[in-house]
Amino acid sequence: MNRLTLLAVGAAGLTVLSVGPAFAAAPAAAAETVTSCGSSGLQAGLATRVCADVTGTTVEFYGTVGLAGPPSPGSPAPAPKELFTTLSTEVVGTNPPATQTRSVIFTSSALQVRGAAGIAPCGSTVRATFGVASFPWPAKPVVHEVTIAC
Repeated sequence: MNRLTLLAVGAAGLTVLSVGPAFAAAPAAAAETVTSCGSSGLQAGLATRVCADVTGTTVEFYGTVGLAGPPSPGSPAPAPKELFTTLSTEVVGTNPPATQTRSVIFTSSALQVRGAAGIAPCGSTVRATFGVASFPWPAKPVVHEVTIAC
């Protein structure tokens, strides 16, 4: 075969391999993991942020919750607070977002609310939204997007 034919066959093979669900669950590949986080926001009186771990084409989003600032010297530790969290993920421009809701108890230690890992196609943009609510405060979700580079 000549080089042009080999190139065409290789491109066709890659096209066939790339067809599949937009964000399907799969184990992490043996590649370097890159972590990135969006801007932090205040929700329910706490600092929140949504982050992504990207390993190859596998993406796992998680929300973080922590104190908005250090406690005043000599003040008692904050009382435990029930938080209602929502983590939504989507491949932009494809299926509707997949949303998970969870109730967690926040004491004074930072915590993470992890979502399911999934595979996204090369070149796609994946978006996550993380919201935290606790009576009487409604959620004011934070957003983070990553583009899958291959």
